[in-house]
Amino acid sequence: MSNIDKAFKSGKAFIGFLTAGDPSLEKTEQFILAMEEAGADLIEIGIPFSDPIAEGKVIERANIRALNAGTTTDRVFDMVQRVRQKTKIPLVFLTYLNPVFCYVYENFFKKCNSVGIDGIIIPDLPFEEKNEVLPFANEQNIDLISFISPTSEDRISMITSHSKGFIYLVSSMGVTGVRNEITTNLSLLTQSIKCNSNIPVCVGFGISTPQQGKEISAFADGIIVGSAIVKIIEQYGAHAKPHLTDYVSKMKNNL
Repeated sequence: MSNIDKAFKSGKAFIGFLTAGDPSLEKTEQFILAMEEAGADLIEIGIPFSDPIAEGKVIERANIRALNAGTTTDRVFDMVQRVRQKTKIPLVFLTYLNPVFCYVYENFFKKCNSVGIDGIIIPDLPFEEKNEVLPFANEQNIDLISFISPTSEDRISMITSHSKGFIYLVSSMGVTGVRNEITTNLSLLTQSIKCNSNIPVCVGFGISTPQQGKEISAFADGIIVGSAIVKIIEQYGAHAKPHLTDYVSKMKNNL
């Protein structure tokens, strides 16, 4: 059983996202541990990047704040290494291809392995181009997480046959951000995925309320929440910990 598999062993998984270095790497470390304590089953850590094309305004602003605070990829690795001394919770990077390329693929994934990263999500890496990084990820036992979007129905069999960790099912077209209503037939998409694979299916993009989480977890294996968490950090900054704990606890308890 991989470390990511453990996120799904006790029922529906709550996956929380935050941007490393917002408002500081020291606070990111604290926030990760607080989210785990509140019930999070897996944490996605965003490596800040100047052109995060899949992100809405909330996470864009978080990237800018983190970069302005002096956050670098090496410093993010150092932070993860400190976190790993305190917890075994599954940790997944979310980053874009450019930072991985600039670090050099082989070096990047070796570093991921050495600090205890379990998987990686690269939104701007098309599935058909995954072999650019997959050999390096596989060599270091880093799961490359695949996306399935509302327009990917004809490609579900192909994508699931090569997927590891979990499937990131995108709830809606567009960029990340809180949505009042999700109109995609996610239940049908999830059913199609499960007909092709036993890999866990987690829904992200737009989920922010306990009610949304409850409705989606009725058919999915987990939910992914990013913008709502980043908004709390944006609002409360260095003092966000108790607010994150309260929010994550409420979301997890409704799954």
